[in-house]
Amino acid sequence: MKKLFELGNQYVKESSWKELALVKLCLCAMGIVIGGQVAPKYRRIVTGAAAGVFILTYIPLMIKFFRIAAEKNGESPM
Repeated sequence: MKKLFELGNQYVKESSWKELALVKLCLCAMGIVIGGQVAPKYRRIVTGAAAGVFILTYIPLMIKFFRIAAEKNGESPM
């Protein structure tokens, strides 16, 4: 597993933001396809779980993004 994480880190280091955006679009599409296969009985639960994961991952990513943007503009980080 450690080698897999190292490989992932190396891939990210050698990729441009455009390539990483394509990876994210690919994963999003895969998630939509998988989500479309969920039985109507469980869709509300799956949607709620997906929304929770989105919020829990989006907030730290945006905090880091805005910190980097503030540092680049010469402002003090948050």
